[in-house]
Amino acid sequence: MTGNPLNATAAQIQFPDDAHGSESPASVSRAGRPSGGILAAIAPEDVARAGVYTLLGALLRDVPDATLVEHLRALPPAGSRDGFALAQENLRLAAAQLGLDELDDEYHQLFIGIGRGELVPYGSWYQTGFLMERPLGVLRDDLKALGFERSPGVHEPEDHVAALCEVMSALALDTEAPADLSLTRQRAFYQAHMADWIERFWNDLENAESALFYRAVARLGSAFNALETRYLGKGA
Repeated sequence: MTGNPLNATAAQIQFPDDAHGSESPASVSRAGRPSGGILAAIAPEDVARAGVYTLLGALLRDVPDATLVEHLRALPPAGSRDGFALAQENLRLAAAQLGLDELDDEYHQLFIGIGRGELVPYGSWYQTGFLMERPLGVLRDDLKALGFERSPGVHEPEDHVAALCEVMSALALDTEAPADLSLTRQRAFYQAHMADWIERFWNDLENAESALFYRAVARLGSAFNALETRYLGKGA
């Protein structure tokens, strides 16, 4: 797919694999697969999409560390006025306005809290109103079929929104499948496990009482989701 609006902006968001710190492992990983991929074999828009999913996963999985925050602060100003570019600019500015302690407090209020945070960032919750429900079992079956397994030391259920973003990033960077099969897998996974509820999550995050920095994260997620819906809908 050529002319994807992500090519001009999202590629700037990508950051090294170690930018989100050794204390925050990815929630899921491809079982028996070597790390890294031959990026030259992957379309530029898919590299860009994977970068956005990786960033969103890192921001939602744990409190942003200093390296990740500095990366966001160093993003170039928006080069256009499209929705995604403006959301990226908003995230850059938000990262520059808050310190690490404030980000820590905000993350805990939103996602952890005393008992629970303002938001419950799990697919089962958004689809059924309960945790650990049937959608999680279906997800686990699909992850196993795709070759994913829970990473050691990670105790969150696999339907955490960060884990789903990580899976989408890995699928977009899959060099072992032909491009058409890779896109089919991405489309099927997104439709089965994210499409029905992810926009509601971004809306809830944007409007959460405790959200300041994460309001900007939500706007980036929502703008990206609009592009993903169009991208993955083509040829469906």
